[in-house]
Amino acid sequence: MTQDAIPFIDLAAQQVRIRDRVEAAMKRVLDHGKYIMGPEVTEFEDKLAEFCGAAHAIGCSNGTDALALCLMAKGVKPGDAVFCPSFTFASTGEVVAWLGAVPYFVDIHEDTFNMDVASLTQAISDAKAAGHRPVGIIPVDLFGQPADYDAIEPVAREEGLWLLCDTAQGFGATYNGRVTGSIGDMATTSFFPAKPLGAYGDAGAVFVADDETAHVIRSLLNHGYGSERYDNVRIGMNGRLDSLQAAILIEKLAIFPDEIEARDRIAARYSDLLGEEVVTPHVMSGARSVWAQYTVRVPGLDRAAIVEGLKDRGVPTAIYYPKPMHMQTAYSHYPVAGNGLPVSERLAREVFSLPMHPYLDEATQDRIIEAVRDVVPQTARRAAAH
Repeated sequence: MTQDAIPFIDLAAQQVRIRDRVEAAMKRVLDHGKYIMGPEVTEFEDKLAEFCGAAHAIGCSNGTDALALCLMAKGVKPGDAVFCPSFTFASTGEVVAWLGAVPYFVDIHEDTFNMDVASLTQAISDAKAAGHRPVGIIPVDLFGQPADYDAIEPVAREEGLWLLCDTAQGFGATYNGRVTGSIGDMATTSFFPAKPLGAYGDAGAVFVADDETAHVIRSLLNHGYGSERYDNVRIGMNGRLDSLQAAILIEKLAIFPDEIEARDRIAARYSDLLGEEVVTPHVMSGARSVWAQYTVRVPGLDRAAIVEGLKDRGVPTAIYYPKPMHMQTAYSHYPVAGNGLPVSERLAREVFSLPMHPYLDEATQDRIIEAVRDVVPQTARRAAAH
């Protein structure tokens, strides 16, 4: 019999904590009436840059537009090759295709779910052989953990490629003392409501290391404006950040460090208590995840049966991602590194994510853990019997 469902992400619990501050912040915007690019946007950008140590933080409309702005600033064009993992959300490769360039899909490590540098170097070699012009790399900080930048950065330097870090799921994580957002030539994040740092609507940010690129991105997100209002000096977009979202995010950023601690504590408890039933996530030495998702693997087992069994016990799950990008209809004609991406394809059949948010109390987590400990062995026994 189905039990009462547990929320996969409990945004309401967070809202209870900060609702009075959020309402006061929204009232300030309503009072001054500067709804687009108001003073809250500048304040939020300053606080973001201070939080992660970036030279420039630039608020924008969403995480996908943030990626596109970076590619536009770098002048990406048809014939260019940009390298990104296939095991990620569509935005990462989508923006490359928008500009007519070639997304070259790269495989991942099975323990971290992030870009495999051996596959990356193979893809760069393949692109050159095919007559494409390698220009940049977009590693993804998937599920909250940074990519292995000590391995990736030397490849970018040796090949003369820019590095754009897609930290839509990883903003606030750390890698050998560096906070995501301050890594790479550019970085982007998303403030989609379900992200670790989420708005109450769409919003995103670009992080830039140099002044000139920051200036270009600020122009691009506002229709390519120049020194005069109606003299647009480049082809841009409408990628501006709403003042209301910035006001909300200021209040959320204030509690974000505390929430990262809570996510880490909850993830550690999952890993301590589920290691015998599933393959739990691995965090690299020197790294800290913000746990956008708590994603486990069940190699050799019937994932669909496990997911259904957990659902019957009121435990929601999600599958990120059932198809790598190179297997999706819109992207299946783009090239992949070497002879294929076997790790991405295998993990797409093995992974599922459990409820994860900073307000997951131990009693609810115990219920989730108990359900996994019950359902997974039952599924394994049925598989063995057949």
